[in-house]
Amino acid sequence: MTLPSPAELLPKMAGDLQHYLQARGIHNPYFIGIHSGGVWVAQALLEQLGRDDALGTLDVSFYRDDFSQNGLHPLVRPSALPFSVDEQHLVLIDDVLMSGRTIRAALNELFDYGRPASVTLVCMLDLNAHELPIRPDIVGATLSLPEGERIKLLGPTPLSFELKSLASH
Repeated sequence: MTLPSPAELLPKMAGDLQHYLQARGIHNPYFIGIHSGGVWVAQALLEQLGRDDALGTLDVSFYRDDFSQNGLHPLVRPSALPFSVDEQHLVLIDDVLMSGRTIRAALNELFDYGRPASVTLVCMLDLNAHELPIRPDIVGATLSLPEGERIKLLGPTPLSFELKSLASH
């Protein structure tokens, strides 16, 4: 399988996002990246858009519905939102959308901080493996992977994708 290049996807995503926000009358939304790949993508998108906004970051580890099964990941970082989310338009960014559970966790965490006016979801890749009714508003590419394969975003610079096979038990 040939994977798309993040460098090819970013300009399209930036243009699609500008049109999407403009069509909804949203000006100067706050950007929030989900650790760690979503933060890298958010930084790259802000650069593509020529913006130097403060970037919010979320680590959704404690909000995952599989936290009790998987336990605490050793690289948990604190979330940092350098702005109020109340009545603000937010752009939530993740690298790879698979089941939708990370996005659900991120939305739960965001609503603990306040009530946003809107949340626009941006994902670099949608793997078409949804377990929850969550779809990105802006997506770089949609792929379907064979059973037992995953894609990981490597970064922060340059961004690249790595295709991994899960070990069979």
